[in-house]
Amino acid sequence: MTAQSYLTRLQSDGIHLGVKELLQYRQFANLLDLTPRRTPQARLAGSYLTKHKGRGMEFDEARHYQPGDDIRAIDWRVTARTGKTHTKVYREERERPVFILCDMSSSMQFGTQLLLKSVQAAHLTALISWAAAQRGDKVGALVYSDYMHTECKPLSRKRAVLSICHELMRCQNDARSQQAAQPDTNMESALARLRRLAKPGSLVYVISDFLQLEERALQHLMQISRHCEVSALAITDPLERELPVMHRLQPVNVTNGAQQQTWLLGDSTLARHYSSSQQARWQAVESHLKQCKTSLSFIDAGLPLTEQFERLRRLSQWTR
Repeated sequence: MTAQSYLTRLQSDGIHLGVKELLQYRQFANLLDLTPRRTPQARLAGSYLTKHKGRGMEFDEARHYQPGDDIRAIDWRVTARTGKTHTKVYREERERPVFILCDMSSSMQFGTQLLLKSVQAAHLTALISWAAAQRGDKVGALVYSDYMHTECKPLSRKRAVLSICHELMRCQNDARSQQAAQPDTNMESALARLRRLAKPGSLVYVISDFLQLEERALQHLMQISRHCEVSALAITDPLERELPVMHRLQPVNVTNGAQQQTWLLGDSTLARHYSSSQQARWQAVESHLKQCKTSLSFIDAGLPLTEQFERLRRLSQWTR
């Protein structure tokens, strides 16, 4: 499928956000498995099992009756079979909210092949939100750019996802129109807010290119990971991994918004240096996140999101 045909089907231009492209991810919610990898720690009723044992909805085991046990919980079948009184023990069910931090800062307003990184981040946020709502989880989000941030408190079902989609569109489209303004929001301040919003036991997704992952931001992330299961989803563009292959030397002007340089595309030495420097950066990011007990996965802004998850699911089934 060509980039243009994919964008047409998605009803997107790859730069701005519209409601239709975000709503389409509802039909792909089953591509994500949101099963907890760590024991939930929230103290609320819900559909995830914890190690706390008591009277609940899910039977855990039968053990010998102990003084003080509720006689209503006696397992008469096991008692009759063994000749000793046994009581049923239940594993208590807990709720596990899902919370998403979505970065739409200036470095995310970049893309060379299919979508801006910020647009792919919004698509990924919508997909996670639909998957959480489908499982009955409450889902909330913190969406931020250089110029604003917005908080969506965890809610359940379709209402939560629609609220998040609205804020994604507002943040992205405002960011595109205010790029000359003075930045007043960054990853550090966003993670500081996330510490307050994400309740213990939550599943937290941090979606970003992690160019602003500095020491104070890591400290906030470390604190969040002490009580929540945190997954980092890095949005990358093909041009950020390696320079394009050129059959002849071609000078190009590049800028980061503050500085400008001239690169010579087609220079093999420059290409190797560029690729190795990008690889080193991501190795450093992965090392820092590992110290924060945060897993790291990569999402390509140059490929359709659904194709990436379908490929991962097939690989997972094949390796079982």
